[in-house]
Amino acid sequence: MAAELTPTSYINHHLTNMTITVGDGSFWTLHLDTLVMSVILGIMGMGSLWLVVRKATPGVPSKTQAFVELLVDFIDSQVKNTFHGNRHAFIAPAALTIFVWVLLLNVMDLLPIDIMAWVYEHVFGLHNWRSVPTTDVNTTFALALSIWFLTIFFSIKVKGLGGWMHELFCTPFGTNIILWPLNLLFNMIEYISKPLSHSLRLFGNIYAGEIIFLLLGMWAATGVSGAFFSAVLGAGWAIFHILIVSLQAFIFMMLTVVYLAMAHESH
Repeated sequence: MAAELTPTSYINHHLTNMTITVGDGSFWTLHLDTLVMSVILGIMGMGSLWLVVRKATPGVPSKTQAFVELLVDFIDSQVKNTFHGNRHAFIAPAALTIFVWVLLLNVMDLLPIDIMAWVYEHVFGLHNWRSVPTTDVNTTFALALSIWFLTIFFSIKVKGLGGWMHELFCTPFGTNIILWPLNLLFNMIEYISKPLSHSLRLFGNIYAGEIIFLLLGMWAATGVSGAFFSAVLGAGWAIFHILIVSLQAFIFMMLTVVYLAMAHESH
């Protein structure tokens, strides 16, 4: 970072994704850093769980096995309280996968942003590489839309195409044909609002946390006192942010379970 760096350029540098274009770039521009970090963290999270489960023993568990068992039991109990069908067929494993993956995506926000930027640029030669996929709205929308498509899939699977269409046109105000447009409008608003709220809640909280870290980092450039207060406040915010990143992963997971449970139920 050069001495002439301004607050605007500093923030823009850290908030700019590394992109690649598909074709002439008029339709698709891919955020390479978001895609790569998401895949790497997903493999790390699921791979770590697989290794622990693979080495699990029926006797006295190791500390790592005990931790994973507590995590699995915790997620399973949350799903059990919300979904009353066969949760082990899909819902509980999906909830565990989502919680671990989103938590890892969020936790990247706790790494020192300037140090990570230096490592990416000077070690790997990557300029404008963002570490936190959930500060990219494309990530949270992709996750939320995936859940949205799953809710439609399970609604049709459980109720049949006719039952799903009947639910769209005949609930909640009744089966009178005059009320069909109103019922459809009401249900479409619900269908559209779910992925919007699901994705923007996660994105907004993690993005806001990153902005605060950037503001504190800018303060460090004002002098010795600024660096001191930046370090102290940054450490305090990081400790508080541990709660935020964990809570947001939990909320995203619980909303997923609620939406999938609703898809299995009839109005």
